[in-house]
Amino acid sequence: MRYHPSHLKRFHDLPVHDYEPGQDGRRRPLPEPAAVAWRVRASWEQPFEPLWRCFLDDVRTEDVTALVLGAWWEEWDEHGIDPVLGLLLAEARRFPRLRALFLADVESEESEISWIRQGDLTGVLRAWPELTELGVRGGEGLRIEPLRHDRLRTLRVESGGLPAEPVRALASCSLPALNSLDLWLGTAGYGGDCTAVDVKALLSTLGRCAGLRHLGLKNSDFQDAVAAAVAEAPAVAGLTSLDLGMGTLGDEGGAALLSGQPLTHLRHLGLRHHFMGEEMAQRLRGSLEPHGVAVDLTPARVRPYRPESRYVAVGE
Repeated sequence: MRYHPSHLKRFHDLPVHDYEPGQDGRRRPLPEPAAVAWRVRASWEQPFEPLWRCFLDDVRTEDVTALVLGAWWEEWDEHGIDPVLGLLLAEARRFPRLRALFLADVESEESEISWIRQGDLTGVLRAWPELTELGVRGGEGLRIEPLRHDRLRTLRVESGGLPAEPVRALASCSLPALNSLDLWLGTAGYGGDCTAVDVKALLSTLGRCAGLRHLGLKNSDFQDAVAAAVAEAPAVAGLTSLDLGMGTLGDEGGAALLSGQPLTHLRHLGLRHHFMGEEMAQRLRGSLEPHGVAVDLTPARVRPYRPESRYVAVGE
């Protein structure tokens, strides 16, 4: 079964709460600002900008710790998320306690992931030097300048096709507090033009993140090459969790994992949605599970109309 991103139910270990303004001048009871992750998203009846202004007026934003931005368009257009980022950054001073931000919590019924037009994350990271968690959905137009951020612990980019530029920029960033990194690399058919060379450069940088414990390099159409790069990367020695699922991993990638550095120190190895044969899957299971590693070896569903082809779990 293909995976379709859906709306977040929890973020930053908090329940996600949809902000809705009062009707006919009546104020709705609101949760405490720090008790939820606030989601602001437009609807056909409520455009984003006036909804955002109501949110700023209704909620004690100086106590908000987690913010989720959902759909922002009235009709589909070419502007992407940049105008919304402009609204957010213009009010950065009103969110002094913000520690977690998710951009484009959009599900497939609102927009396919490959249609989401992202923006420049540089301003966000500079505006909130205390930010610890950043999540992003969509890869087109995603930009980041090489920078240092001393507090960011969790970075997640969900994409059907991640361009090479932001991957290369991350390889030039200094993120000393990074604990968890998830990148959905995607497929060339939807703009994912990074290569194994870019992944190797990123892995080299991650070797300097002493606190990195989870790494996900997922959903790519060159997953065998990703596995080969990971098998040689020093950063893997410090991990407790590694996820190489959702992509086109086959026997070649499985063999690379078996012949590379030991993975027996992991608590979890995610290989869900793979294209390895049963023999290779059993070899991986036999080499890791006796050491206490939980291995997710759920195979990809074979498509009856193209049984020989591999595909990523999330593309369009």
